[in-house]
Amino acid sequence: MVVTGGSSGIGLAAAAAFARGGDEVVLLGRDPGRLRHAVEVVREAGGRTPAAYRADFAVLDEVRSAGAALAATHERVDVLVNNAGQLAPARRLTADGFDPCAQINHFGGFLLAHLLLDRLRAAAPARIVTTGSAAEAWGTLDVRRPGRRQLSRWTAYGASKQANLLFTIEAARRWGPYGIVPTCFFPGLIRSRFGRQSPLFSLGKLVFRSPEQGADTLLWLADDPAAAVPGGYFAWRRPFGATGRSVDPARARQLWEASLTAVYGEEGERSPRGEP
Repeated sequence: MVVTGGSSGIGLAAAAAFARGGDEVVLLGRDPGRLRHAVEVVREAGGRTPAAYRADFAVLDEVRSAGAALAATHERVDVLVNNAGQLAPARRLTADGFDPCAQINHFGGFLLAHLLLDRLRAAAPARIVTTGSAAEAWGTLDVRRPGRRQLSRWTAYGASKQANLLFTIEAARRWGPYGIVPTCFFPGLIRSRFGRQSPLFSLGKLVFRSPEQGADTLLWLADDPAAAVPGGYFAWRRPFGATGRSVDPARARQLWEASLTAVYGEEGERSPRGEP
C-alpha cells in the first residue's frame, strides 16, 4: 500500500489502518520530521517498519527519484493512494514553472502513477485511490494549460481537484483493461494540517471530522469489492455528485495529454512504457 501525503492527516490515518490489517505500507511525505513520526506510528500499528521516501511534490525531480527507488525495491503495488495535497499560495510558481496547487495536487500524483504503472499491472487487480474535494465545483481549470499561474489559491485548489477527477476518469479508460481500478473520493472537511494558514479554515476545524473518519471511504475504496468501480467518485462510501466539467471524458483526455507534456516535456518520453 503506497500512501502519498502519508506523514499526517488522513494519509497517516489510512496508513496506520492498513498496517493494523497486516498490509505492507510504503509512506511518501515532504517533511523529514513528520515522516519519521509517521514511520513510528505505522510501526506501532502493525508491528513492522514501513518503507518511507521523502519527496516534495513541488519538485518533480524528487517525485521521479522517489518513484524510481520505490519501483526498484517493490515488485508490485496493490494500492496507490494519491493523497498528497496542499492549499498552496497563489502567484508563486514551482521550480518546474507550474502553479503549485496544480503540481502538488495533480502533476505529482500523475507522474508517480506512471512511474509505478508496471508495478500496478503486476499486482492486478490493483487500485488507485485519489483524494478529491467538493472544491472542484469552483475550480478554473484550463485542461490545455493545467499548470498555468492562478490568481487565487482557492480557485487554484479547485482547479487541481477538477484535475484529480478528470485523471480518475481517463486513467479508468486507459488502464482499466490492465486490471487497474482508479477511483476518487471526497473525505469531507478534516481536522489536519491542511489549510492551516487560512483563518476561516482553521476556525472551522473545531467542528470538522477527524482524520480517521475522513480515511474511512479511502480504506473502503482500497479493498472492498463493492468499491471496484473504475472512474467512480465517492463520499461516505456512496457515489458522490460532481460538476459536469469535472467528469467530461473529452476534457479528461485533453488534460491527460497536457499533463504528459508537463511531466515528460515536448521532446521527452510522451508514451511511457506500458501505456497504450
